[in-house]
Amino acid sequence: MSEVTIKRALLSVSDKSGLVDLGKALAARGVELLSTGGTAKALRDAGLNVKDVSEHTGFPEMMDGRVKTLHPTIHGGLLAVRDNPEHAAAMAEHQIGAIDLVVVNLYPFEATVAKGAERDEVIENIDIGGPSMVRSAAKNHDYVTILTDAADYATFLGELEQTGGATTLAFRRKMAAKAYAATAAYDSAISQWFATVDQGEHFPPVLAAAHTRVTTLRYGENPHQDAALYVPRNPAVTGLPQATQVQGKELSYNNYNDANAALELVAEFAGAKPTVVIVKHANPCGVATADTLLDAWKDALECDSVSAFGGIVATNVPLDGPTANAICEIFTEVVVAPGADDAAKEAFARKKNLRLLLIDSLPDANRKGLTTVPIAGGLLVQDRDAGKIEKADLKVVTKRAPTEQELEDALFAWTVAKHVKSNAIVYAKDGVTAGIGAGQMNRRDSSRIAAAKAKEAAETHGFADVRTVGSAVASDAFFPFADGLMAAVEAGATCVIQPGGSIRDEDVIKAADEAGLAMVFTGMRHFRH
Repeated sequence: MSEVTIKRALLSVSDKSGLVDLGKALAARGVELLSTGGTAKALRDAGLNVKDVSEHTGFPEMMDGRVKTLHPTIHGGLLAVRDNPEHAAAMAEHQIGAIDLVVVNLYPFEATVAKGAERDEVIENIDIGGPSMVRSAAKNHDYVTILTDAADYATFLGELEQTGGATTLAFRRKMAAKAYAATAAYDSAISQWFATVDQGEHFPPVLAAAHTRVTTLRYGENPHQDAALYVPRNPAVTGLPQATQVQGKELSYNNYNDANAALELVAEFAGAKPTVVIVKHANPCGVATADTLLDAWKDALECDSVSAFGGIVATNVPLDGPTANAICEIFTEVVVAPGADDAAKEAFARKKNLRLLLIDSLPDANRKGLTTVPIAGGLLVQDRDAGKIEKADLKVVTKRAPTEQELEDALFAWTVAKHVKSNAIVYAKDGVTAGIGAGQMNRRDSSRIAAAKAKEAAETHGFADVRTVGSAVASDAFFPFADGLMAAVEAGATCVIQPGGSIRDEDVIKAADEAGLAMVFTGMRHFRH
C-alpha cells in the first residue's frame, strides 16, 4: 500500500510548537482528532473538536496520568495490518478503529536533568506511553504515519496537499526511521542518567550515546572519504559547532579538526594576557602571550612562519583591527576568537575565503569528560586529559633551582606541550614558543627538530640570538635517556620540565647537574596520539 488517507489522528505532545496550526489543518480535512491532557486542552482552546482518548478507549486515565494510552484500543489501532483478514476480524470484534496518524513528542527528560531536578522529578519525566505509541506507529509504517518532530509538520501538510489528504509510503518510511532514532536517543539519555548519575558508574556496562547530525561535509580527511558533523543532544560544552561563522567558505573536516585543536589550546589561557595560537595539522606551530594581541600574533608567527602558512589561528580575547590586518598578511584558513570588533571584521572581509568563527566564550580547559577512539572491533574510552600543573606541584630535582622566570617559561612550555602530538618537545622563553618538535618516534629527534626550527626562525627574522638560548624546555613524557636532554642543552635551554618516572631518572638528573640545568618533575604525563 503506497498512499494512506489520514482519517483519524492521535496527538499527544510535550512541545506544543505548531500544534494548533497542525490541528486546524487536519480538522479542515475532516480528520478526527484524539488527544489527552494538555494537548487536548490546547486544541480545544483553539476552537477545535477533540475526542479524549479515555472516551475512545472507554477506559479512564488513572495513576496521575501514568496510564492513559496503554490500551488495546490504541495499540490495536496502530499495529493492525489492515489487509490481513485475521487482524481486520479482530478489529471488528473488539471495535478497534484504525489510527492513521500519531503526533507525539516525549516528556522533556533531558531538560529536566539539565535543570538539576531532584530524582523523583527526573523519574516522573520518563515517558512510557509516548515511546510506546511512537514505536507501534513506526513499526506499522505501511499504514500509519508517525510525526515526532514539529519541524516535519510543514512537510507532512505538503504531503496531504499533494495527495488529497494522504501520505506516501516513502514519507512514512522516512518518518519511521526518524521516530526510532528519537526513541533510541531518548532511551540512551535515560540509561546513561541511571548508570552515571543514579548509580555512579564511571564506565557504564553499556555506553549509549546519541548525537544529532548538524551537517554533511564536502569530504573527510581526504577527498575519497565522506564526512559529517554531529553534536551531542545536550552538549556539556560549547565549541565550534555552536560558533557563529561570520564569513568564509564552508568548513571542511580538517578545518574543524585543526580549529578545535587551536581552540582547546588557547582555552588553557582563558583569563590570561592576550594569547595567540597558530595550529597546522592539529599541532601548534606558534604560541605567544603578550601585553597586546598584535604583539602576541607577531611573536607566535615568528616561531614558525613557514608552517603558519595555511594554518588556523585562535585567540583568547576578542580580535581587534590591527591584529586582524596582520593576520591577513599571510594565507590563513580559519580564525577562531571570543568576539571581534568592527575593524577586525572589516579587515577579514577583504579575505572572502577566510573563515571567521566567533564563539561566546572559551571552553573550560579543565572540564571533565570522556574521549573515544575507534579501533578494529572495539572502542577505546578514557577520561579527557584535564590534568593541570601549578608551581606548587613541581618538584625540583637538580642542584640548581629554577628562577622565577624559568618557572614561568617552564609552565608555559608545559601547557603547550600538552597539546602537541607525542613525542613532544617545546622550547619557550618570555611567554613565547621558541621551537616545537612534534610527533617523532623518539624524544631526541623531537628535541632536535624543535631546536632546528628555532634556529631557522632566528635566521629568517634576524634575531640577535636563537630563542632557545636561555629558554625552558618541556617534554610531554620522561626522558628515557640523557641524549634528549643533551639535545636541549645544545640548543641553549637552561631549564627543563618533564614528568619524571624513568628507571634512568638518576642518569638524566646527573646529566642536568653537569650541564648546570635546573630541572623540575611534574609527576604527570601528557601523551597525545
